[in-house]
Amino acid sequence: MSPTRADRRGQPVVTSAATGDPRSRLFLHAGQVFATASPTRISTVLGSCVAVCAWDPARGIGGINHFLLPHWVDSGMSSPRFGNVAVRLLVDELIDLGADVNGLRCKVFGGAHMMAGSEGREAGLGKDNVEVARKALGELGIPITAQDIGGRDGRKLIFHTDDGAAWVKKL
Repeated sequence: MSPTRADRRGQPVVTSAATGDPRSRLFLHAGQVFATASPTRISTVLGSCVAVCAWDPARGIGGINHFLLPHWVDSGMSSPRFGNVAVRLLVDELIDLGADVNGLRCKVFGGAHMMAGSEGREAGLGKDNVEVARKALGELGIPITAQDIGGRDGRKLIFHTDDGAAWVKKL
């Protein structure tokens, strides 16, 4: 069994010395944000949800969010389950760790249309999630360097926080 440690929120981070990869490993659940200055391999699974992967290549600081819905509208507690909160929270956490906002790069994944034959609100949820990510990053002046969005397939995503490498497998 691989040794574990906890991130600053107490979430377990598994270190995998057996594979020769010096990166710690973490699975990111929906509604979570994770940022680190330590090389970490983060995986998540997306459907209509969106993940924004951000990193500062000069400093090796990076992170990811995984949000379910596009907008929090000031009713109830603010949560990273909402894109307009999750993107800003990710950027703020990266800056707190020493990243330069002008040096950040982002990749955007997910936003699939998962309900075959559906119309109305559910049909646009993935698209709305992608649009809120693009808008928030644009307002912050952070470029999107790659994306794999839309379609009807879910995705498994693996992201390296230190160098921005990402792999996607359609599900």
